[in-house]
Amino acid sequence: MSLNHDIGLALGGGGARGMAHILVCEVFDELGLKPALIAGTSIGAIIGAGYASGLSGREMRERAIEFFGQRRELYSRLWQTRPIGFGDILRGRLLQAQFDTLRVLENFVPGIEVVPETFEELKIPLKVVSCDFYGWCETVMETGELRPAIAASIAIPSVFKPVSINGRIQIDGGAVNPLPIDLCLDKSLIVASDVAGGPNGDPDKVPGLLETIIGAAQISMQAVQAEKLKRRRPDILFRPEINGFFILDFMKSEQIISLNEPLKDDLKRRLEHIIDSPFERSDAPAASQIQAEIGLAH
Repeated sequence: MSLNHDIGLALGGGGARGMAHILVCEVFDELGLKPALIAGTSIGAIIGAGYASGLSGREMRERAIEFFGQRRELYSRLWQTRPIGFGDILRGRLLQAQFDTLRVLENFVPGIEVVPETFEELKIPLKVVSCDFYGWCETVMETGELRPAIAASIAIPSVFKPVSINGRIQIDGGAVNPLPIDLCLDKSLIVASDVAGGPNGDPDKVPGLLETIIGAAQISMQAVQAEKLKRRRPDILFRPEINGFFILDFMKSEQIISLNEPLKDDLKRRLEHIIDSPFERSDAPAASQIQAEIGLAH
C-alpha cells in the first residue's frame, strides 16, 4: 500500500481512556501508512507526540504496559511528585493542591525521553490544542517548545496546574476542542479517535468531588463535540469501549488496550476500503461523505 496518502489523524482527549489511541497507530503501522498531520487534545497530544516522534504503535503499547504495570515504582513517583506537603495541610491548602503539569509529564509519560524539545524536530507535523483560560478560546500550538504545549493540553482543571504559554494561562484543550478534526480539514482523508466518553457508574450512588468535576467536564466535552460533528464528521470515526474506565485509570492501560483489540480488524478494513476507493472531499454535510464508524454508537 502506498505511503503517500494525505491523511489527517485527530486524537481526542479522555485521560487514561486515550490508551486506546495506540490501537489506531498500530493499524496505520500495519498498513504501512503514516499520517501527513496529527492533531491532538490532552491525552491525544501525548500519544500524538509519541507517534510523531517516531515511536511505533507497538512500541508505545509495550512501553505503556510495562511502565504502568510497575505499581510500586508508580506510587514512589506519585509521592515524589505530590503537590502538597504536611505543612500545606496544616495551613488549610488541601483543596488548592494541584499537580505540577510539566513534572507529571516528565515523570509519568513512558517514552517522553524520545519526544524532542521542539515541534520542528518531529517526524510528522503535530498540532496541539489547549484552552486559553482568560481568553475563553482555543489555542493551537504547532511551532516552538513542544513539552510545555503538551503540558498545557493535559492540564485538567482541579487535577493539574494551568500552564503559561507565551504569557497566556492555558488549561486542558478538552474544554474547547475535545476531538480536533477541524484542524485536519486540509487533508484528503480524516481519521479520528474519540475517547471522551462520560460519567459511568451506579445511578443510585452520589459521585465524589473529583468524579463530579471530571464528569461535568466530560458532559461539556460531549456537547461541544456533538455540535462540531454536526458540521463535519471525519471519514473514519473510531470510538472504542472506554466508559468503564476513569480518566486517571492509567494502571489499567493493558485492560483498556486489550478490551478494544478486536476493533482493530474492522478499522483496518474500513481504512483500506476508503483508501482504495478514490473520492473527492467537499464541504457538504456528513451524509454525502464516504464514512465509517468503528466501535460504540454515540
